[in-house]
Amino acid sequence: QVQLVESGGGLVQAGGSLKLSCAASGSIFGINAMGWYLQAPGKQRHLVATIQSGGRTTYEDSVKGRFTISRDNAKNTVYLQMNSLKPEDSGIYYCNGDLWLSSGGRSDYWGQGTPVTVSS
Repeated sequence: QVQLVESGGGLVQAGGSLKLSCAASGSIFGINAMGWYLQAPGKQRHLVATIQSGGRTTYEDSVKGRFTISRDNAKNTVYLQMNSLKPEDSGIYYCNGDLWLSSGGRSDYWGQGTPVTVSS
């Protein structure tokens, strides 16, 4: 069974840092691409950062210069380092992975989410 498991969320004061992890496990060959999404209270889920197989990254404008997405292919894990956190960064963070399957082909999976609360 393939799954993505996020961790690293929590409560932090404004200006602080958190590092989120998203680990892929199960019958997979590896991660093709991964994205981190934020669903703030009362708002739609939106894309925050992505990383491609070659390491190319993209960021939403509001997090550029503060967040860094990275990957460890050996561990099938993607990270989101979040610095200079603001209260508006609060919400549930989900990872979404485009995974290479051991059975062949690729498929898309979501993690269960990890909550982040930034206090002012």
